[in-house]
Amino acid sequence: MSKTIVIFSTKGGVGSTLIATNLAVCLSQQRRRVALIDLDLQFGGDVAKMLNITISKTIADVISVIEELNSSILGKCRVHHSSGVDILSAVSQPKQGKLIKPQFLKKFLSLLAEKYDYVIIDAEKKFSEKLTAIFEQANLILLVTTPDILSIKQTNKAIQAIEALYLPLEMLKVVVNRAESIGAVRFSEIRKVLPAEIIANIPSSGRAVGLSVNRGIPVVVDESSDPVSEAIRDLANILTMEDMGRSLEKILPKQPSLADSEEIRELKEKIHNRLIEKLDLEKLDLFSKSSLVGEAGDSAKAKRLRDKTERLITHLLAEERTGYPRELCQRLVKEIADESLGLGPLEDLLKDPEITEIMVNNKDQIYIEREGKLELTNKKFINNEQILHIIERIVAPLGRRIDESIPMVDARLADGSRVNAIISPLSLKGPMLTIRKFSHKRLSAEDFIALGSFTKEMGDFFRACVVGRKNIIISGGTGSGKTTLLNVFSSFIPEGERIITIEDSAELRLSQQHWGALEARMPNIEGKGAITLRDLLRNSLRMRPDRIIIGECRGGETLDMLQAMNTGHDGSLTTVHANSTRDVLSRLETLVLMSGMDLPVRAIRQQIAAAVDLIIQTSRMPDGSRKVICVSELTGIKENGNIVLEDIFIFRQKGIDKNRKVIGSFEPTGFLPTFIEELEIKGIEVDRKIFERENSYEK
Repeated sequence: MSKTIVIFSTKGGVGSTLIATNLAVCLSQQRRRVALIDLDLQFGGDVAKMLNITISKTIADVISVIEELNSSILGKCRVHHSSGVDILSAVSQPKQGKLIKPQFLKKFLSLLAEKYDYVIIDAEKKFSEKLTAIFEQANLILLVTTPDILSIKQTNKAIQAIEALYLPLEMLKVVVNRAESIGAVRFSEIRKVLPAEIIANIPSSGRAVGLSVNRGIPVVVDESSDPVSEAIRDLANILTMEDMGRSLEKILPKQPSLADSEEIRELKEKIHNRLIEKLDLEKLDLFSKSSLVGEAGDSAKAKRLRDKTERLITHLLAEERTGYPRELCQRLVKEIADESLGLGPLEDLLKDPEITEIMVNNKDQIYIEREGKLELTNKKFINNEQILHIIERIVAPLGRRIDESIPMVDARLADGSRVNAIISPLSLKGPMLTIRKFSHKRLSAEDFIALGSFTKEMGDFFRACVVGRKNIIISGGTGSGKTTLLNVFSSFIPEGERIITIEDSAELRLSQQHWGALEARMPNIEGKGAITLRDLLRNSLRMRPDRIIIGECRGGETLDMLQAMNTGHDGSLTTVHANSTRDVLSRLETLVLMSGMDLPVRAIRQQIAAAVDLIIQTSRMPDGSRKVICVSELTGIKENGNIVLEDIFIFRQKGIDKNRKVIGSFEPTGFLPTFIEELEIKGIEVDRKIFERENSYEK
C-alpha cells in the first residue's frame, strides 16, 4: 500500500530538503518505487539543485489539463534521477504557485499514490489551505527541527496548528536534525517540550553534508558511511517496518451523516470524561460571574482557560483517530468545550438575541421561544446527568443546592437571566430547566409602538400618567411582557427623583442616575438567611424613596405596597399575574390576605381603590406578539363594597391574516380619565381627543 510522507518545517535552514531528498534515495535503494515532490509553492527548485538536475516542466505546467490528469501527463513533468527516484517540482517561479489549487493537489497526490510505493513531499513552510490539502492526503508528517530554542518553539506551535486540523496524532513525528551539536538543547529536554514522538536524531556533520550539497550528490550516496547517512538510512528502515506501515494506514473519512449518532454521543462523553481528569474541571470556578460575562480583569483568564481547553480537546480528539471531516471535528471541539466550561448545548441558544426563553424537558428535548412561538431545537444533551451537572453549576456559586431533599430551585445567571430547575423525584422524565433570558437591549416606548404593542397616543398617555405620579399596576400572564413594559414605564420617571426597585431576580434596568436596586435573597443550604420582598419593601420606606417599583407582587408584600402608595409614595409601579384588569382586583385581595393580617374584605378593597390609579393588561397573542389589550382606571368604590373599574382603551381582535398575524385595532371606550384635570393642573398636557370613541388605531 502506498505511503505519502510530508517533510515539513515552519523554519528555513533546518535541513528539511536535505532529509527529504536523502530519505527518498534510501527508500529507492530498498527497491521501492519512490516519487520525490518539491511542493514549495513559493520558492521551489531546491530539490532539483540538491540533486543536480534540470526540470524543464513543472507541475504548474499541467494545470490546464487537470481533467486529463493521468500517468502520461505526469511523465511530461517528471525527471528520473540516477538513484531511481522520480522528481517532480511544483513551480519554477513564485507566480505559478497561485495556479495550483487545493483540489488539484488532492487529485494530483491521489494519482501519485496509485503509481508509487512512497511519495515524499518537501512541503512549503507556511500554513495555508494548500498545505492542509497536502496534509490530508498524507500518511505521515515528519516535522524537522534543530536543537535550538527558537526552532523547538516554532515546532511546538506547528504541532498545535496541525492538531487543529484534527489529523490522527500517530501520523505526526519529529526528526531532530544536527542533534548533539555544540550548544544544542539536550534530547531529554526536547522530548519534554514536544508532544509528538521523536522518531529520529540526525547528527551534525557539516563537512560531509556540505560536500554532498555542493556536488549535487545525496549524502547517503556520496558519504554512505557518514553518521548522517547512517541515521537517514535508519529512518528509512523505521518507515518501512511492518508495524509502522500498519500504523500509517490512512483512515478513510467518515460521512457527516454520523454527526448526531450514538457513536458521536459516546465519543463526546469519553473525551469529556478524559478532559475532567486532565484539567480537574470539578475544582475550577467555571461558572463564576467573570467566566460568564467576562468582567474586566477576569475575561483574559477565562479566555486562556477556554483556549487551553479547546487545545486539549483537539489533542484528545486527534488521539481517537476518528477520521471525521474537519468541519465535524470543529463542531465537536466547540460542543465539548461548551459542555465542560459553560451550559453545553444551551450556549448558542443563550447567545441568540432572537430567543427569549429556553425550556429543557429532558436530554433529548430542548425547546425555545422565538418571536413568541415555541420551537423544538435540534440540540441535545449527552445524558440527563449532564443537565443535572449544569444545574448544580448554576446554583452552587449562589450558595444554593439541588438534590432529592430540595428538588427545585430558582436562580439567576450572571447576565440577569432567570433560571428555574426541577429534578427527580418531582420531575419524572429527567431534570427540567427553564431559562427566561435577560434582554441586553433596553426597549423604548417607540420600540413597543413599532412592534404594535400599543399606539403612540396610548404611549403619550402612559408617559403622562407616570410623570403625573399615578400608581400603576401592570398585569398579565406568564411571558406576556409585563416586566419589559415595566422597564419602559420606569424610563418615563423624571431625573432627580430617588427610585428604589425591589425584585426577586433583578431584571429592571433604569437609565436614571438616582436609582437603588434591591434583590431578595433565598435561603442558603441550611435553609437560613432568606430576605423576602416584604423585608426589602419595609426597609426601602426608610431609604427616603420618591418612587418604589416592585418587580412583581406575589405575596404579603402587596399590603405593604398598597400602604406605601397611600402614604406619600405616589407614582409607584408593580406587576401581578392576572388574566384581566378585573381579575387583578380579586388577585390583590388574595395577596393582601397572604400577609397574615386579619383584615375585612371591605377594608382591603378600600385600600386598593385608594392606592391604585391604573391597571394595564398585557397579553401574548396567538401569533406570538405582545399587546396591551386593556387599560382601566379605578375610579372609586361603591356602597356595596365593589370597586368601580372603567376601561379607557381596549384592543379588539378582528381576525388573522394570511401570514397568521393578528389583525385588530386599539380603540378608546369614550371614557375620559377622572385625573385628566389634575394632570393639566400640573402642566402635563394630554390630548383629550385620543379618548373619543370614534377613534380607532389599527394594528
